[in-house]
Amino acid sequence: MIGVLLIAITLLGSALAQAAPVILVFGDSLSAAYGIRQQDGWVALLQQRLRQQRSDYNVVNASVSGETSSGGAARIAATLAMHKPAITIIELGANDGLRGLPAKQMSDNLSASVHAAQKAGSRVLLVGMRLPPNYGAQYTQEYEKAFSNLARRHRIAFVPFLLEGVANKRELIQDDNLHPNAAGQPLILETVWKGLAPLLGKR
Repeated sequence: MIGVLLIAITLLGSALAQAAPVILVFGDSLSAAYGIRQQDGWVALLQQRLRQQRSDYNVVNASVSGETSSGGAARIAATLAMHKPAITIIELGANDGLRGLPAKQMSDNLSASVHAAQKAGSRVLLVGMRLPPNYGAQYTQEYEKAFSNLARRHRIAFVPFLLEGVANKRELIQDDNLHPNAAGQPLILETVWKGLAPLLGKR
């Protein structure tokens, strides 16, 4: 009898976990905890915060190191179908910028990803990126504006710069001069949280 009860409790817990609304993080190495332990990355810290606040959201990290906006656009439909997220955080474009790819091309790709998420019934938070000045004033301005214009056009939540307060502090960056270290991850979480928090109460 006790065994049957334990099985029932286990199945109930599993069903509740599956029913929990999903926050999908769809990004690149900046969200994939590149170079640090997974549990130290901002996405893992987000899940910890939600649990501490007794929120029932389950965070799924579908970020891929090296991902570009075109790669994201190619795989987002299958990812959305698999996880059926209530909220999708799109954090892509950094690799496009580092490769000097056209800002218009990046914008079109991100727009396709945003549209796919909205079509799937997911609320979207777009996370922007900025480039160092050595990429040239015209390109860096076009690149940065692509994110804000996209957020305005699709009327979605927007965080202008993922690495706000981190990118300009050498002690928070790994030796590759690109990726934040573990000490920088809580600051990234705070930046993302500002855009995410207003979406959490909407069901």
